Amino acid sequence: MKIRKVAGGVTAPQGFRAGGMACGIKKDQPDLALLVSEREASAAGVFTTNRVKAAPVVLSSRQIRGGKARAIVANSGNANACTGEEGLRDARTMVESTARALEIPPREVLVCSTGVIGEPLPMEALTRGIETLASRLSTQGGETFAQAIMTTDSFPKSTAREVTTHQGAFRIGGAAKGAGMIHPHMATMLAFITTDLEVEPSTLQKSLKEAVDGSFNRITVDGDTSTNDTVLMLANGASGIKGEGEVLEAFALALEEVCRELAHMIIRDGEGATKVVKIAVKGALNREEAEKAARRVANSLLVKTAFYGEDPNWGRLAAALGSSGCFLDPAKLSIHIEDVEIVRGGLGIPQAQEAAHQIMGRKEYTVTMDLGLGTGEYWIWTCDLTYDYIRINAEYRS
Repeated sequence: MKIRKVAGGVTAPQGFRAGGMACGIKKDQPDLALLVSEREASAAGVFTTNRVKAAPVVLSSRQIRGGKARAIVANSGNANACTGEEGLRDARTMVESTARALEIPPREVLVCSTGVIGEPLPMEALTRGIETLASRLSTQGGETFAQAIMTTDSFPKSTAREVTTHQGAFRIGGAAKGAGMIHPHMATMLAFITTDLEVEPSTLQKSLKEAVDGSFNRITVDGDTSTNDTVLMLANGASGIKGEGEVLEAFALALEEVCRELAHMIIRDGEGATKVVKIAVKGALNREEAEKAARRVANSLLVKTAFYGEDPNWGRLAAALGSSGCFLDPAKLSIHIEDVEIVRGGLGIPQAQEAAHQIMGRKEYTVTMDLGLGTGEYWIWTCDLTYDYIRINAEYRS
């Protein structure tokens, strides 16, 4: 088995076309995206755990129950969230307009939206745009698709892998958007993944959930879970290879690679962020305890501002750990910034401060906290909190 990175994003696998365009939701920027499989595909999805769910989340979670789909339509600039019955009607209209333009059944269309919450969609512009975009789709349209789903993102996020097995080669492609309102209670962003491997819907759903848990569920920018979080995947079988046995194992590895790279792009693009920090907790009583501790530290505003200031203030790390609810014996705690130990036995090491400060000047590094109690481990990516995060979000609707 061999896995290699290839270009093309969501259109890297065989049998997919995509595109994006500006239809008028955002001023002079791409805001409408469309992804289509040339044949019926198995479909899987993971959606937000926020109880305030956007209309497209409600509709797509219903549409996907049959396990089959052909197309995904998505808009940016307007979340179609907290819009009541009108919002649900508008989401259905997006589905029906897409189905009509592609000449496929409405049940085979999934819909997503992202952007400002609480405002109605400009449906005349959207329906007109869908009709136009449907005629412009391309097997090289992965990049324009990725651009059209952006909101506060500073760059489009897409990647792909080719997997060579004893049965031949298949591909997995992906695109995502996200920079703010990022917190790991599913994904807190939008992501779209394609493959030309033949995979049964139930197997695809299981594989996607596991990949999301190992990637998108391990990122946090600001601790806020969106109303629109969605990860959708289509598997159309165009490669002629079935996802069974060793092939399925290779698929799972490549899928996690794609998801993890997209997740890393999101955390790297965190609103105003200048650093990506991996919080690794080990030595906890069990995995659940380690996860609880890692998430608390990763979301601590005091910790995140210390990262921005490049300040090895280990007291903030210890305090966040202590408030996480995990079992902790301070006398057994050690903390490292990369390979520099700054805490041993719950006490700081003053002579390590300067070396730790130098490491914290990097764009990416790891903070490891060993609780010294057991074998439980967990890691999560976070970023620093900067002045620009406040500026971006204070001016979001301006």
